[in-house]
Amino acid sequence: MRLFLLVLLFLTAFTVVRAQDVKRSENAIPTVVDSLYREDQFYVALSFNLINNEPDSFSQNGFSGGLSLGFIRDMPVNKRRNMALGVGLGFSTNSYNSNLFIGEDPSGATVFSILEDEDSVDRNRFYTNLIEMPIQFRWRTSTATNTTFWRIYSGVKLSYMFTHRASFKDDVSSVKKTSIPELNRFRYAATLTLGHGSFNAFVQYDLNTLFDDNAVIGTERVNLQPIKFGIEFYLL
Repeated sequence: MRLFLLVLLFLTAFTVVRAQDVKRSENAIPTVVDSLYREDQFYVALSFNLINNEPDSFSQNGFSGGLSLGFIRDMPVNKRRNMALGVGLGFSTNSYNSNLFIGEDPSGATVFSILEDEDSVDRNRFYTNLIEMPIQFRWRTSTATNTTFWRIYSGVKLSYMFTHRASFKDDVSSVKKTSIPELNRFRYAATLTLGHGSFNAFVQYDLNTLFDDNAVIGTERVNLQPIKFGIEFYLL
């Protein structure tokens, strides 16, 4: 009799526990797979800025860097959603350290020259701030449940330089110039990003020069065509 009661008590307890487990399972929030997922909505990029197509005797010195950040709308173009178009809006700030002096003559006209004695120069930088619109064709190995994947993003970046500043300082003088009519303010660049997970390498090559035909040193055009190398982070 005692054994019967123990078995009955055990079966009753097991039934109650099982019923509770079933109830909790029924009340649990089900896992939902988003078949219409998108990728990589926000971006942050850090770059090292090099200069191509420069005049004779031009040289970079110190560190020339840049920071870009913004938002990209991801628009998949196939059923698998591993290919997409991305169109965005962002901000970019850049600095260029070199021996190119940018000042003005007494009439206010811009003067470009190469600094001969750099030892006495405390600062000679050119700064730019741009509004940018990246346009990308995107290929990736992502799925609705896989957030660590390979990516190859190629495209173009259209930008407008809304502010700029040339800053020079040596032992005897300090010059700041914030109006340079010779600048090509509308910028066009080709871009390529390769990476996996959080770490991505990118290159950006400007398709037009920083300065137009009126920017000259003697009879030689200043030109200057930036190339950026860096790392880029994408966030949902």
